[in-house]
Amino acid sequence: MTEVKHILDTPIEFLKGVGPSRAEALRNELGIHCFRDLLYDFPFRYVDKTSYTFVKDIRSDGETVFLKAKVISMESIKGKKGYRLSGMAHDGTGFIELIWFQKVKMISEMILPEREYTIYGKVKVFKGKKSIVHPEMESIEYYASKKMLKYDPVYRSTEKLDTIGLGGKSRRRLTAHLFERITSAAIEDNLPGYIRSKQGLVSKWEALRWIHFPGQEDELKASQQRLKFEELFYNQLVLLQNKAIRKNRIKGIVFEKVGHYFHTFFEKHLPFELTGAQKRVIREIRQDLGSGAQMNRLLQGDVGSGKTMVALMTMILAIDNDHQSCLMAPTEILARQHYESIMNYVQGMGLRVAYLSSSIKGNHRKELLKLLKSGDIHILIGTHALIEDPVVFKKLGLAITDEQHRFGVNQRAKLWQKNPETVPHILVMTATPIPRTLAMTRYGDLDLSIIDELPPGRKEIRTIHRSDQSRPRVYDFLKQQIGLGRQIYIVYPLIEESEVLDLRNLQDGYERLLQIFPRPDFQISIIHGKMKPEAKDYEMKRFAEGRTDIMVATTVIEVGVNVPNATVMLIENSERFGLSQLHQLRGRVGRGGEQSYCILMSGFKLSADAKERIATMVRTNDGFEIAEVDMMLRGPGDISGTRQSGAVEFQLANLVEDQAILRSARLTAKKLVEKDPVLADPVHLPIKNYMGRYKLKYKDWGLIS
Repeated sequence: MTEVKHILDTPIEFLKGVGPSRAEALRNELGIHCFRDLLYDFPFRYVDKTSYTFVKDIRSDGETVFLKAKVISMESIKGKKGYRLSGMAHDGTGFIELIWFQKVKMISEMILPEREYTIYGKVKVFKGKKSIVHPEMESIEYYASKKMLKYDPVYRSTEKLDTIGLGGKSRRRLTAHLFERITSAAIEDNLPGYIRSKQGLVSKWEALRWIHFPGQEDELKASQQRLKFEELFYNQLVLLQNKAIRKNRIKGIVFEKVGHYFHTFFEKHLPFELTGAQKRVIREIRQDLGSGAQMNRLLQGDVGSGKTMVALMTMILAIDNDHQSCLMAPTEILARQHYESIMNYVQGMGLRVAYLSSSIKGNHRKELLKLLKSGDIHILIGTHALIEDPVVFKKLGLAITDEQHRFGVNQRAKLWQKNPETVPHILVMTATPIPRTLAMTRYGDLDLSIIDELPPGRKEIRTIHRSDQSRPRVYDFLKQQIGLGRQIYIVYPLIEESEVLDLRNLQDGYERLLQIFPRPDFQISIIHGKMKPEAKDYEMKRFAEGRTDIMVATTVIEVGVNVPNATVMLIENSERFGLSQLHQLRGRVGRGGEQSYCILMSGFKLSADAKERIATMVRTNDGFEIAEVDMMLRGPGDISGTRQSGAVEFQLANLVEDQAILRSARLTAKKLVEKDPVLADPVHLPIKNYMGRYKLKYKDWGLIS
């Protein structure tokens, strides 16, 4: 055996009951290589054995039960594929059949008639008869003498592990063998005593023992509380340390002037009065830009809240301070929209704004890159083409990404490297509202600004749910809106017919609409992701210029389309869309002064989640409320569309259920970073050691956001 520095680093094959072949399976199937891996492979649920179920109370097929019953008969029955063993058990309230297809001889010798057993398993109910296949059983005497667990741990497994005898009981047995090998001395507590005391947390040793083998409910809750706090505390500590390091070590360009261009724009070119929220956010950004530290700010704002105007005014501040800016968007449609709107806003100011994407080629591209390098271009707007090596700025001072979760971290980091002398200020924008708890754990190292106010004159979009039987009335309403000079979006979830999902596909829908809205009285555009960029741009332009009445589309129009005259968004098969996607689609209308509508079409049969999503859309236009509901329905998972590089993964913590623990963990981490940012105090040595061992820090390029 290879010498190991710590008992928990012992290879898993040296644990009683494992051996070389089982060790190989554990490594390949679950990534369990050593004792430590097994120790931290927590149960994902527990079987509550604190009380018995009565047979008479079993109602549904597939129900998992824990019974106490007497086996009254055992019989071996010959079938087409060999023998099966059938036992009948009775608990005083009813009968249940116990069935085994494997190890028939061994089990027939172990399970004896007229003896009482505990029985655990999944019930099958067929024509009123109840049965359990391959139940887990212990004699009542053994169960009582061994003080069997009241909360039986259930571990993740695979078909292969089950086949070789490493499922269910065997995994519990291996973990029990592990605790026979180790003592509390093997477990270094990575939280100082003063934090545990203040938070009322048990020791790490107790938490690990009880998370696997809780004797009672209080022990299970105490272990979960401790381990959840620890996960969230280290997540927040990494983020807050990173934020402190950036502010202290990474010097930012000081934009001290509010000069000619900013004043000219504010006084003569601003097309509308800024909302209170926009003014507040601009003040926060100006404070960052003048602080001497690099700005790294996340700007959240619902669709139509005015993020682009905030971005433009920030870029004008950079120009006043002799620096260039760039804005990177995930799609050509969105980048082009930003370019055109910003060009309109700054027209006549003497500023040079350029657009760059992969479709810009030849001499046009060469000239653009030459002007950028010489500093003659003030603002560059485009797609990921901005991060390509030939794109060289003379003096980049501000880098903005829109819908930033659609870019990889390393892609965004390349913008950071576009100024070889210093780092540009970073502003990342998203129209996807992020629940507070998710923002704290995913973007907790960024300063956060929120535009929570829509521009004046905007009317709240009315959202209506309709089923197929209402379709004639819906089409009449669309014709009425077109008669008033308005335009319509109709969105489909698919491009081509699916054999699996019975959905209206875009092509069939388009052909049907041509019959309901015939030419020349009506004009219809069509756009989807499989079209060439030129064709999409042509159709989009026709619609934006008002030459077509209806835009039939897939979710390609989720972002990047701004047509103030479009007042109705009709979404087919709305039950198939996620909540945040529905909200994003709805945001394509309501951009002018007229009353706008979102009509959610669906079938009759809806799942509980689909009903909740649609009801939420009908109830509210508040993106943050919608984001909270979305997180409750889907879990925190990957709602933001990305995950911070290096961030701590959560095994136990749940951002929906554990918000109070998260707030407490963040406050504790914040106080620690303020008091001892480099963990120099000996009392914090356990934290420092733990972070060093597990490398809980970000790579430098992760600092970009």
